[in-house]
Amino acid sequence: MQTTDPDLDIDTDEADERPSKSARKRAAHAAQAFGEKLITLREADLVKLGLPEPLLAAVREARGIRARGGLARQKQYIGKLMRDIDLAPLEKALGPVAAPPRPRRAKPGRMR
Repeated sequence: MQTTDPDLDIDTDEADERPSKSARKRAAHAAQAFGEKLITLREADLVKLGLPEPLLAAVREARGIRARGGLARQKQYIGKLMRDIDLAPLEKALGPVAAPPRPRRAKPGRMR
C-alpha cells in the first residue's frame, strides 16, 4: 500500500526503502577505511585497480601530506569520493595486496 503525505509531498514507501542514517554512516566509514588502505599501496598496484582520475589524484596527493590535520581532511575527502564507487570489486581485486602498513621506526638519536 502506497500512501502519500500531502504535507511533505513524498511517498512514505519510498522513505522506508532508504537506508537509515546509521547504515549510511557505516558505509561512509567503510569507504574511508578502504581509502586509507589505498594510500599505503604501491603505485603499480594502485594503477591496476582502475580508479577514477579524481580519486587516484587524491590518493597520490595524500601520500605527500605530512601534517596530521591535513592528512585527516584528505582521508575524509578520499572517503567522500569512494562513496560513489562500488567497493566490492575493488576489495576483491585488492585481495592479498592490501597488507597492513609497516610501523614507523624512530630515528636514532632522537628523544620523543
